[in-house]
Amino acid sequence: MQIQLCLICNSEMRKHSLIILLILSLACLQDGFGQSKKDYPKGYFQWPIGAEPAIVANFGELRKNHFHMGLDGRTGGKENYPIYAAAEGYVAKIKIEPFGFGRCIYINHPNGYTTVYAHLNDFYPALEKYVRERQYSLKQWKVFLEDIPPQLFKVKKGDLIAKSGNTGGSQGPHLHFEIRETKTDKVLNPMLFGMPITDKIPPSILKLALYDREKSTYEQTPKLIQIRKQEGIYQTIPDLLKVTTNKISFGITSFDKYTGSTNQNGIFRATIYDQNRKICLFELDGISYDHTRGMNAHIDHKTKFMGGSYIQHLSRLPGYSNHVYEEWGGDGVIDLSDGQTHDIRIEVEDANLNKSVIRLKAKSEKTENKSKTEEGLLFKPEEMNVYDDDGLRFYIPEHYIYDHFHFNHRKNIAAGRIIHQVHHPMVPLHGYINVHINPEIDFSDTSKVIMKRSYADKDDFKKAVFENGYYRASFREFGNYELFEDREPPKIIPHGFRNGMNTAGMRKISFSATDNTESVNFTGLLDGKWILFSNDKGKIFTYEFDEHCPEGKHQLMIIAEDMAGNKTTQNYSFTR
Repeated sequence: MQIQLCLICNSEMRKHSLIILLILSLACLQDGFGQSKKDYPKGYFQWPIGAEPAIVANFGELRKNHFHMGLDGRTGGKENYPIYAAAEGYVAKIKIEPFGFGRCIYINHPNGYTTVYAHLNDFYPALEKYVRERQYSLKQWKVFLEDIPPQLFKVKKGDLIAKSGNTGGSQGPHLHFEIRETKTDKVLNPMLFGMPITDKIPPSILKLALYDREKSTYEQTPKLIQIRKQEGIYQTIPDLLKVTTNKISFGITSFDKYTGSTNQNGIFRATIYDQNRKICLFELDGISYDHTRGMNAHIDHKTKFMGGSYIQHLSRLPGYSNHVYEEWGGDGVIDLSDGQTHDIRIEVEDANLNKSVIRLKAKSEKTENKSKTEEGLLFKPEEMNVYDDDGLRFYIPEHYIYDHFHFNHRKNIAAGRIIHQVHHPMVPLHGYINVHINPEIDFSDTSKVIMKRSYADKDDFKKAVFENGYYRASFREFGNYELFEDREPPKIIPHGFRNGMNTAGMRKISFSATDNTESVNFTGLLDGKWILFSNDKGKIFTYEFDEHCPEGKHQLMIIAEDMAGNKTTQNYSFTR
């Protein structure tokens, strides 16, 4: 009986031990947000560039309207370095586009990850041949080939897959490298996979910004708090921040450096504590391209748009749903209504968990509310916001604005032009909205009406669709809107090529095609058949002579058509 009771006791003890371990594990997981998902395979992926491992940009750096979603590996300012498969797998996708990734390879791996290699020059010969054949078959230079059979292009770790380049949206020779979760297509922070980049330097904190969260972040200028570093800790000057509001939040301007590099890269994580209690953190990992525009909610967009620095919010804006934040009992806004002095701590970390800390105190001395009343219709996050007045009509879906603001619209008429001043682009939109404008004048050809959005020196154009007395087009920024009828055809300009010439000594021919709407559909026909004109960076259209142009006499037709359907055609004869 005694033995049986002991067995029962041991069994019960094991059960209790398992329960305790489970509770402790859950507690650790909650306290160390995302620790489990950071258990990525270290050493599985090799450095993909045939050069000394070094980077010029890391994951999560702040860029216009998006996070930087990978590592930019150095290629010494030169092109055509060998690019290797980071691990065993197969080529799953190929993308070629004038901007963005340029020429790009996606490789799926058996462990559930995908690696992405962008801004490439030539792919390895068998793959290059396959892609060109697909482009000719589709009669498109810009392609996204997502249907490549898995067994067609298998690779081993370290196989040569391409040469590095400067194609697409690249501003200089380098390799953009990503690691994604294949199933979800979320982009992961490659530094968490043990990339061979040494980092023993904690982040630097340049600025601390204070916000009155009884107001919209778009309707205030943050107060910049002076900070200094003493004995390894950043402290504010003064030590106690006395504020005239009961709700505050903070933002930081910060960067990280890697050992041996002077580059200012992005940080990985920042956590804010109130009275030694963790209330909010942001962490830059596991971001999909569908959500990367949410970077505009993570930063003080107004300050950046008006020429200031990047300030990263340490609290989640109320309309930011697809967020990089983790919260404990709030959204990172600190409530000072108790009248007490609050001890606040901010920890800033890089992907190697080197850490910098800010310590400060804050207290509310609010007496009465004297905030001014803003003019305009109040637009609120998490609601559908509708506007219909004075010839302008649109609605903004839920989750498309991040904080409330008072909307303003003004219609200006001058020199026969009707321009709608639609709020201000310092307030960002998460996605495209349909803008409807009443023309108030009759256009002779509704099929040639263009809607233009402008602000400062930037113009955007969209083909407008006429319906129910309004012209409609989609944009995702506020600004100045107007309609016009476009009857101006594109211009075609040859570069070093002329009618009747002998091209035997030439490797390629190039043309420019320009238009007042900046968007041109370019086609080249050789002896009546489509040929492959590339269009890297959207400026020059180039045909490199290939097997589709044998020796002899040829007829070349160049066609350029704009978004309004205006077309220009030029014909050339030449000898090869």
